[in-house]
Amino acid sequence: MKNLNIAPLLIVLAAVLTTFSPCLHGEEILSEEDRDEKNGENQKFSITRSWSQEKNYERTYWVNVPERDADSQKTLPVIIFLHGNGGNAKGLQRMVRARYPEISRQFITVFPEGYRESWNIVSERSKADDRGFIEAIILKLAKRADVRMNDFSVMGISNGAALVNQIAIESQLPHIRNSIAAVSPLNGFQHDGTHFKAMGKENGYRAIAKPLSGKRLLNISGTDDPLVPYQGGPSKAIPAKGGKLPFVNAEESIFLWAKQMGYEGRKLTEPSRVNGKIEIFSYLDGDVVHFKVNDHGHNATRALGERLLLDFLQGK
Repeated sequence: MKNLNIAPLLIVLAAVLTTFSPCLHGEEILSEEDRDEKNGENQKFSITRSWSQEKNYERTYWVNVPERDADSQKTLPVIIFLHGNGGNAKGLQRMVRARYPEISRQFITVFPEGYRESWNIVSERSKADDRGFIEAIILKLAKRADVRMNDFSVMGISNGAALVNQIAIESQLPHIRNSIAAVSPLNGFQHDGTHFKAMGKENGYRAIAKPLSGKRLLNISGTDDPLVPYQGGPSKAIPAKGGKLPFVNAEESIFLWAKQMGYEGRKLTEPSRVNGKIEIFSYLDGDVVHFKVNDHGHNATRALGERLLLDFLQGK
């Protein structure tokens, strides 16, 4: 009998087994393309989740690891960026790389994709458990050898910032050190004037929530924002149950956070310092901070220089 060359058959068999390899619910799934990218800077992952709109749906996120020596044992902090309503992870990734190059070199940066380009807060297209999705990402990344497990930051823009606020209100994960909400202070569902509120079933916001103490928070708001009024009150455009989404006054919002984190003094009526068009209100030695961006609207983050953001992230 002639010797058969079985190498091609083994290759085909391996491909078939890989294609139909089962995955457990909630486990990381890597496509063939993702495995090719595994040794590169940009890695794509997904977590399988189910909710009222989808079953066994792969929710994707991108992880960017800075270049460093192959034998480096140094762990790195992680910052998760959440896009706004109508945005997407890829677009925000390009913006962050261009605007925050130093942060991209010092942090592992992560970009989750919102379902239907939104995050579930009150009346968005997404009805998913988006807080659970971000927490699942954090728990997976915290297991990596190159990650500083209790030095996670979460930064969101607009609708993404609303999710940052909800994570800060409800999450019990010890991993999150910094929460940064850009152009979205607390809304009237998240704080009723007396208590922080948990989202609950069907976004009812009925139960009182007790945010973890000892966390660091930064809010960035533009004084001329046409969507999210700086002085508080209903938005002119963002829908919510029964009308338009109400917001807490931006300076009151950060004061509420400061009190929750242990501040016992009076609400600041004057900025602690000024940086260009940004008035900085700082509580608890810079752990709870508000950036009042004058003459800017919903684009207030454009006035935020990388140095200011990096100083907050590093606790300076």
